[in-house]
Amino acid sequence: MTLSRFAYAAPRTIKEACRLLEEKGDDACLLAGGTDLMVKIGHGRARPGTVIGLKRIAGLDRISFDRKKGLTIGATALLADVAAHPAVLKTYPAVAHAAGETANVQIRNMGTVAGNLCNAAPSADNAPTLLAMGAVVTLVSAKGERRLPLDQFFKGPGMTAILPGEIMTAIFVPLPPPGSGTSYQHISARGKVDISAVGVGVMVTMKGRKCLETRIFLGAVGPTPLRAVRAEKTLCGERVTPALMDAAGLAAAKEARPISDVRASAAYRRKMVAVLTRRAVAEAVDRASGKRR
Repeated sequence: MTLSRFAYAAPRTIKEACRLLEEKGDDACLLAGGTDLMVKIGHGRARPGTVIGLKRIAGLDRISFDRKKGLTIGATALLADVAAHPAVLKTYPAVAHAAGETANVQIRNMGTVAGNLCNAAPSADNAPTLLAMGAVVTLVSAKGERRLPLDQFFKGPGMTAILPGEIMTAIFVPLPPPGSGTSYQHISARGKVDISAVGVGVMVTMKGRKCLETRIFLGAVGPTPLRAVRAEKTLCGERVTPALMDAAGLAAAKEARPISDVRASAAYRRKMVAVLTRRAVAEAVDRASGKRR
């Protein structure tokens, strides 16, 4: 793999990074962990004249938790650090699990959650759970700052709502509501080596065995992560039983829009959506009731 030639800039502030990005325009690419970008450059799918590294920007790797508001993950926070963070493990176990299941240990020690989202692969492991939990991303440019709900962020394979000159600086995940539980389930051909063939993120809010609210998002079975609205309606307002969880899984499978590729056939993916949705709902319900962390 031969890399094309490019200039490298390492700004120390967001303001400096925004200035560079505005100055270089479409000829520049941002680098957080580099696990996606460097592969693209190596295969000729990206040919930037300038790569702007974000690692030297102080505080951008911060992971902070506010007991009254929620979790903030900085743009250069490593997947491995998110997966091992005590507050994430305790309050956001599905977020920690998704980060810890992304790729392999080498990539988790270089790659970032923000990079996983910005790459906008339909199979991104970190997207479904963050979507289910109502995450919001912060986008900064020389013109100012805006906050965008993650469910408005993905526009297609490799395409996002980031505007020219904008940098994602943080991901905010609201505090889970009382009585809620979350889960992330996924499957791939060779365990942790391959990109996920299917991923499912779920959050439920329960009162006893009755489901008050649920959000279900599917990964790798559409051009962007998909919300399984009919599966959610199957659960909401109902007493959750094994039969109802099976029905929610089947509803989610009907909503999926999978394709066949080298990782899995469309038929297999659809079947796995049903299986993994059922498992994710079951785990989320157990967490909501305190049966598992």
